[in-house]
Amino acid sequence: MLTDSTTSFNVYKPSRKKPIYPINAELRHYLIRFGRELQLPTLYSDLTRFIYTVPIKDANNHDTFWESAIYDMRDLEFLKENLVKNYAILKTKGDFSFINHLDVAGIDFCYFGNSQPFRIKIINKFNDNQDQYYIKQADASRVYGLELEHLLSPNRITYFTSKNTLIEEHIPGIPGDKFIDQYLHAPDLNAVRLAKEFVKFNERCFTHLLGDMRSYNFVVNITPDIEGYQYRIRAIDFDQQSYEGRKNLYLPQFFKENNPFVALVSKYLNQESIAQYQAEEKTLMAFRLSSAKYRIKELLDIMCNDEISKPEKVLQLKQELSNHFHQSVFLKANTMGQIVKTQLKQNLRKSLSLIPKQATPGKLH
Repeated sequence: MLTDSTTSFNVYKPSRKKPIYPINAELRHYLIRFGRELQLPTLYSDLTRFIYTVPIKDANNHDTFWESAIYDMRDLEFLKENLVKNYAILKTKGDFSFINHLDVAGIDFCYFGNSQPFRIKIINKFNDNQDQYYIKQADASRVYGLELEHLLSPNRITYFTSKNTLIEEHIPGIPGDKFIDQYLHAPDLNAVRLAKEFVKFNERCFTHLLGDMRSYNFVVNITPDIEGYQYRIRAIDFDQQSYEGRKNLYLPQFFKENNPFVALVSKYLNQESIAQYQAEEKTLMAFRLSSAKYRIKELLDIMCNDEISKPEKVLQLKQELSNHFHQSVFLKANTMGQIVKTQLKQNLRKSLSLIPKQATPGKLH
């Protein structure tokens, strides 16, 4: 993509509130089979028993949408002990041998997000090093997004579910909106490499239909290289996995919050370079699809029979994708999962055809 938005920016807005879709029996079996479903000492419902919250402001006294949760002392002691155990499960799959020197430095609540997450701050009492993780309501569409990101992107995701609870690791990086404000105009910015990465990120999101990638829903990782810096853009919010009906909501290039990144692409890359980087990313995704073919097929088969969006949004998206690709095959889809499967085949068909036959996956029926 990035061929029809470099001269004019359009404003697209996702739904203000997306419903939470429960994890069905088939998806639960998948999560158990691949080690994602565990028994957790503390569940989301345990954290909702706070007495009151205190707004958290940033360094400039601006609202952060996070609030510090205050608990009764007896509840707090129970939570601290078990939230540290949750952290150990997330990091070491349940090795509690080191938890005596860990403590909970804070419990924050976000009323803004769809899943209304809690952010758990963990501190090492010996050296004051801090880490954090998140506890959210388990949402099937979010789980599909996490799995597809884990299997098809260059990033690996650590998360677990337990009944109606989802815990996720913190994904480090500079939030996209802060990157725009503080790093985009730095004298040592490698603008060409950043533009290239935005093209690749745009392609990844569109290929597996991850929506709402506005600048505050992704982070930028900066890695020093022999010559300058390399960049990696990582999604951190998966609530809008194949939920919306508008095609352009799955293309980060169309959000006004991302205009500075799109402007870099327009300034530093020509259409031939954009096409090259898109092809590179599709090839990498095709190889990842090939290496995890059975797991991805199992996930998509479950997704095809699941309800993770509204019928009118399914109808709109399949029509828009059909018009975009000039392919009527999208019109046969009846669920978002079927649209995602068709989209993967459509977007990666050429790249998959270049992989040796013994490495290619079976048909995504």
